[in-house]
Amino acid sequence: MPHEVCTLKDSFLTAAIEEARMGLSEGGIPIGSVLILDDEIVGRGHNRRVQRGSPVLHAEMDCLENAGRLRASEYRRATIYSTLSPCDMCSGAILLYEIPRVVIGENRTFQGPESYVQSRGVRLTIADDPECVALMKAFIAEHPQLWNEDIGV
Repeated sequence: MPHEVCTLKDSFLTAAIEEARMGLSEGGIPIGSVLILDDEIVGRGHNRRVQRGSPVLHAEMDCLENAGRLRASEYRRATIYSTLSPCDMCSGAILLYEIPRVVIGENRTFQGPESYVQSRGVRLTIADDPECVALMKAFIAEHPQLWNEDIGV
């Protein structure tokens, strides 16, 4: 199943990028995420593994945590935005809660299990956003060990 490619940056992707920049300013990894329900942001987050010394606080996980408990029917109407292709762990949470749509800022610097997620019925849109790519390329070049730790290498 092919994914959609979109070249327009909407306000929700901009919000996810703001989260990524916040994480970077805190000394963390610049990945951000927002959860959208009924055209409103109901959760925001960014990668906080470094800041909190956490093995699981990737941007999508932080975003879901900050959204709080939602009803199953709400997750099934939601869209999650992430500045970077979600990893196995974050993709698992997306599948667990049956979030039907994921908008990915970029998947050039890292690509999670996109084909598997799509095979489970999730609609992916890849924005291929230059700002998202630049953020990650600069971070990876400056902090390769921290990046490798984040992706389990």
